[in-house]
Amino acid sequence: LPFAGLEQGVGVVGGKLSGLLWRAAALLLVWGAIDLMRQRRRYMNELKMTKQEVREEWKQAEGSPEIKMKIRQLRRDLLRRRMMSEVPTATAVIVNPTHYAVALRYGIQEAGAPKVIAKGKNYLALRIKQRAIEHRIPVIENKPLAQALYKQCQVGHEIPPALYRAVAEILAYVFRLTGRLHGDAGGTQR
Repeated sequence: LPFAGLEQGVGVVGGKLSGLLWRAAALLLVWGAIDLMRQRRRYMNELKMTKQEVREEWKQAEGSPEIKMKIRQLRRDLLRRRMMSEVPTATAVIVNPTHYAVALRYGIQEAGAPKVIAKGKNYLALRIKQRAIEHRIPVIENKPLAQALYKQCQVGHEIPPALYRAVAEILAYVFRLTGRLHGDAGGTQR
């Protein structure tokens, strides 16, 4: 460099400086990428909630478990009261003496299959049976049928086709027992 001219000196220094700048730019780019990943990881960790924060947010969004449990209890009580008020309109109550009771309603002129208007297990079964006796609704003991109706039917729905024959036999017996006329859904006595 001492024997070179000014132009050559500037070219050599410029070349070295340019290489140094490119290396510095590459180093800064790598450093920036590493810093970007660290900042992103830190940001994501800050966004994570603690278990307590998750519980609180869930309670706010879904309601507290205590309130939901109370609402479910109120719904069950309302359904139970509605079922018990329907028992006096039943055609028959089929029971497994102490464990199951299913109240059915069927009118000869009505279209469709008999409907389950109330069902219960244990204490509720006993209450359905007592209410039926109070209102002179026939209570028929048939253990397998009571269990099948309880397990397969929902309150307010018709009985499934698989149980038509067994229920038809019970209803025929009830209609003979109560003296209902053919075609009379109201239960006029002979």
